[in-house]
Amino acid sequence: MRRATGRGLGAAVTGGVLAAALALGGCAAPDRPTADSAGRLPAADDAGRLPAAAPRIAPGPRAAPGRAPAEKSCKNDSYRPSGPPPAVGHMPAGSTMAAIVRRGRLIAGVDQNSYLFGYRDPLTGQLDGYEIELLRRIATALFGSPDRIQFRTITSAARIPVLTTDPNKVDIVVDSMTINCERWQSVAFSSDYMDAGQRVLVPRQSTARSIKDLGGKKICAARKTTSIDTLASLRNPSVVPVGVDDWTDCLMLMQLGEVDAASTDDTILIGLAAQDPNTKLIGPRFTDEPHGIAMQPKQTDFVRFVNAVLEQMRQDGSLKALARKWLGTDNFAPPAVTYRD
Repeated sequence: MRRATGRGLGAAVTGGVLAAALALGGCAAPDRPTADSAGRLPAADDAGRLPAAAPRIAPGPRAAPGRAPAEKSCKNDSYRPSGPPPAVGHMPAGSTMAAIVRRGRLIAGVDQNSYLFGYRDPLTGQLDGYEIELLRRIATALFGSPDRIQFRTITSAARIPVLTTDPNKVDIVVDSMTINCERWQSVAFSSDYMDAGQRVLVPRQSTARSIKDLGGKKICAARKTTSIDTLASLRNPSVVPVGVDDWTDCLMLMQLGEVDAASTDDTILIGLAAQDPNTKLIGPRFTDEPHGIAMQPKQTDFVRFVNAVLEQMRQDGSLKALARKWLGTDNFAPPAVTYRD
């Protein structure tokens, strides 16, 4: 299990009730608030609950500085499904899927600190969010039940090692992971199920309007992510990257005034903004971040199976419905995909 984050900072945080809940091993309440045009969301009540409506923060327009967009050949380089997923109880003999079914559970690496995507609901103690629901659809295709999943909560830095070098390997990682050519050398990705882009979250009183106004400032991102790599590569402006284990740590540090901003995929930032109404998203996207499900590189049959599930979800509208449910907009609807074969 991932250790608790925040390291005791919650008592000092103003406006950080929900972030503190995350930092102590819980997560924001499941209600999802509506943002205004500046990306601000209403405050939680005394019980830490937010108004029940999804945040409607559209992705910003694309802009120049930072890392180049993900290589198209890698983004669209997953393995074509051979058809619909096999019927439950009829997985091909000797396949990765048959071995998972024989074990009786799908072992999945997930986040428990990314509100809206993978978080632990403090009211139920259960994991929930867009990517948790996505995993449950895959489990249903394997077992006929959404509940046959063993979750391993991991940090962003552990997403690749938990598939490749961890002695207790997982079958699959669903954790807001950007597809790129470098990562394809270590893991195999599903098709792109959501396109995001890196933006910036700042305190509401900040006068910054985009990343260009933050030259020389401390900007927080999770270690071993494309987000912190992008911050380190910026030259106009140059910023000071601050690495942490979990995205909620960034929110805590910003609330304490120890960093000036947080920067990552806008999908994650929407969740952070939902936890603290004293923050706002600024500026346009300055990277393209296609999201993929990661699997062990030699298990291409399982990649094709997962892609078949995703294809079903595109065709029946449930993948688009997930984005609308959790992010409150169709702007994160699944992109069109192509395959390597």
